[in-house]
This record gives sequence, C-alpha cells and structure tokens, in this order.
Amino acid sequence: MYCQQCQESRTPACTLGGACGKKKTVAGAQDRVLYSLSALAFRAKAADTSLEPCVLEALFATLTNVNFDEVRFGEYLSCITAHYNALPPAAGEPAFDAPAGLDTLSDVNTRSLFSLLLFGVKGLAAYYSHALVLGKSDDTVLPFIRDALASRFENLTIDQRTALVLDCGRHGVTVLALLDAANQTYGVPEITRVSTSTGVRPGILVTGHDLKDLALLLEATKNEGIDIYTHGEMLPAHAYPAFKKYPHLRGNYGGSWAEQVTDFAKFNGPVLFTTNCLVPPAPAYADKVFTTGAVGFPNCPHIDAGPDGSKDFSTLIAFARTCRPPEELGRPDLLTGCAHDAVLALAPKVIDLIKGGKIRRFVVMAGCDGRDKRRSYYTEFAKALPRDTIILTAGCAKYRYNALALGDIDGIPRVLDAGQCNDSYSLVVVALALADAFGCGVNDLPISYNIAWYEQKAVLVLLALLHLGVKNIMLGPSLPEFVSPDVLNVLVTTFGLQPSSTVAEDLVKLSCI
Repeated sequence: MYCQQCQESRTPACTLGGACGKKKTVAGAQDRVLYSLSALAFRAKAADTSLEPCVLEALFATLTNVNFDEVRFGEYLSCITAHYNALPPAAGEPAFDAPAGLDTLSDVNTRSLFSLLLFGVKGLAAYYSHALVLGKSDDTVLPFIRDALASRFENLTIDQRTALVLDCGRHGVTVLALLDAANQTYGVPEITRVSTSTGVRPGILVTGHDLKDLALLLEATKNEGIDIYTHGEMLPAHAYPAFKKYPHLRGNYGGSWAEQVTDFAKFNGPVLFTTNCLVPPAPAYADKVFTTGAVGFPNCPHIDAGPDGSKDFSTLIAFARTCRPPEELGRPDLLTGCAHDAVLALAPKVIDLIKGGKIRRFVVMAGCDGRDKRRSYYTEFAKALPRDTIILTAGCAKYRYNALALGDIDGIPRVLDAGQCNDSYSLVVVALALADAFGCGVNDLPISYNIAWYEQKAVLVLLALLHLGVKNIMLGPSLPEFVSPDVLNVLVTTFGLQPSSTVAEDLVKLSCI
C-alpha cells in the first residue's frame, strides 16, 4: 500500500492502512483497478477508441471515503479486463498484470505530476458522473480521461506532463460549468435559510452530493409519513425550487462529513450515502447505513439503479418506519443558495457597497472539511476577519464557520454559501462578473483565496482555478504529500500558490487587514 491522495495521508504515505479507514487489501484492489484502467486507456488510445462511460464509476469509487468494499473492486476489474481484451494489443504496451501502486513510478517528479493528474481526473470523473445522470455531456471529457490515464505508461518530458496537468484544469472548468447547468434541472438556487430542528416523525438522512438521488427519494417518500433530512454537502439542495415543493424535506441535520460518527448515532434513522464522504460506520449506527452509486461498504445494503435510472428505495423506507425520530442537536439555522445567479442579482448593491468602502474585501474560503485538528484555523480565521469583509464559500469547509454569528453588511450576509464543492464554479462566475464591472483582471479585484482541501475533487477545483488564471491561492491545512519539491516550486513561481500558516500571519499575507 502506498496512498497519499488525501490531506490526512501519513508522511510520506499511508502504507499499512489508510488514515481514512481503508484496509491495505482494499487499497491494493483500488491500485489494481487504477493500473488496469491506465493499461486499458493505453490500448484504447492506440486504437483511437473512446473509453466506456462505466470507467467513470470505477474512478469515482477510488476517491477517498467512497468505497471500502473489496468485492465491488473485483467487479470493476472484471469489467475493465473485458474491455481491455476486446481491444487489439498496442505497440509498447505495459503488462496488464504488474505491480500497481503509484510508488512503482520511481522518478519522484514523474510520480508527483502523474499523481496530480490522476487525482484531478478522479475529481473530473466524479463531477462528470453527476452531470451525465442529469442528461448533460461533453464529447471532449472521456477522450481526455483516456489520454490522461494512458500517460502513466508514456515516455513524456516533465514539461509535457505539466501541460497535461494544466489541461486537466481546463477540462475541469468545462465539467464544472456543465454540472452547474445540469443542476438547474431543479431550478435556479435561491438564497434560503434552512432549519436544523427535527420533527416528530421518523427520518431518512441523505448525505453525499447527488441531487438526482435526493429527487428520487423525495418522490418515493412523499406519502410515507417519513421526513427527509440533508446532511453535509446536501445542504444546498434546500435552495432549489424543485425540492421546496416537498413539505417532508424537513431540514439539515448535523455538520460536515467529519462529524458523522457523533451526528449519525443521534439521528436514529437510516442514512443514505449517495457519494463520498463515508467513514467506516461506528457500531452505534452501522446497521443503518445504506449506499448507492459508487459508494460501498461491506455488509451495508446497496441500492442499484435500474436500466432507466430508477431506484427502489422500498427496503430503506420500510426500515425508516421502524426507527425513532432524530434527536435535536441544538444548532442554529443555516443560510445557503448564494450561487452566482442569486449573488449577481445583488451585484448593483454589492458594487455600491464596494465603491462606498463598506465592503473592503472578499475572501474565498471554499473547499473541504476534515478531521485534522489544525482545521480549527478556519473557524478562527473567519472570526478574525474585519467586519468589512465577506466570505465566499462552497463545499463542506463552510461548516467550520457557517453557524457563526458574523452578521451582514447593509443586508448582504457576511457568509455567502454558493453550495457544494462543485459550486466553486459559482464563485468564479461572481469574480469574473465583478472584474468585468470594474474593468480589471480577476487578480486585480479585492479578493483573496484561502482554500481548505481534503480529497481529489478539491484537486480538480484547484486545477480549474489555476487554468482560469487565479493566482496567490493559499492552501491548507497542509500541502499535498504527493507534490514533490520541484513540482511545488513550479506551482509557487508560476501561480503564487502558498501554504497557510497562522491566522495572524495569513490575515496580513492575504491583505485582509
């Protein structure tokens, strides 16, 4: 085992078991799937053949905290092998059965750049999967994923590998925009205050990111006497008009994925994982975890999609009826839905407040939450920001500060939550609109970037921001283990990427005070 794909990876890598709870055997199965995908991609590229869309789920399943089920990875490998055997051999192709870990790439910079590319592609596959189930596609995405995976076995220069990494950011922008449009299947998000109180009926808690799964479940439970609650990155679902028509969409329960061990035990009912982030369930609620899509855990019931995309939630619903209602957590209501359409509707007022000196700076604090104790930094940073600054956020990092009483500036909330991690695209749209209004470049705006990362979707979002020319991004709570000193130097000198340090120092570095 040699895994260093997430922020909590041990130094230099997890080798005996994952910090995420992944067993060494599961890590080996994931490595085998990823290696075989690259071998398949090498053959497919030589034959000028596109990869099958099924590879997206296999890639998605290898993200941190998605799938811990070794049996499922065996099924993915069988599928990949069948596609591989259906293609003609390619000149110079690698052995299909060979040591599979990324540590087999002996050159440290080659390994670093391919890791950065692979992890970005994993994020690309995850977001593209969400767009596809909502009917949106782009003909350039699967060919790029094929070429990116195949590059593992190609004799490329460092410059060529760097170009592939940056091209992943370009495709990231394409897919984030595609998913933004796909999500509007459920309407344009509206700024919405979401209740965190509980009702007297049994509930089902929906976590992850998949809006279609939530839509299917809401329709299936509308006359069942059960309340539906969102958790983690599903909070922004409350902002979509299509979901507001369901009175049994009760509210949001708990904090980010990092708090699930304590929150889920108090929910009392079943939890449906639609995507990441799953951690090995604690005994107090292990019998209540259901999975769907790419998610998997041994002995947890899995709900497959039918050929038409439908899902049978009857077992989940029947189980929920036997459970007690959720316990109150005593948390304040939360604001969400501040995506680009909603914020740009406020643009004239925002521009006037900027010109009048009442809004001096925006700070983008998007990204991931996690269990690292250093993440309390983001709570303290938000508290320390001057009252003439506004936080733009997306992703589960917001749970570090979205319940703070930070107030507003002439009616504009000081924390504007655009939504899920993929809605970081909304923040870019807002920034570009402001740059256009002020006739300047995006890096000339009074906007600072203090980003928290955890897993591979955050890697893709970072690459997308770099492609768009955003510079001087601060990243924390630690820099990726998989980035070599030489690659880091390129990111620093070219894009001004910088690590977070202390609240006091970073407030100055980011021109917040």
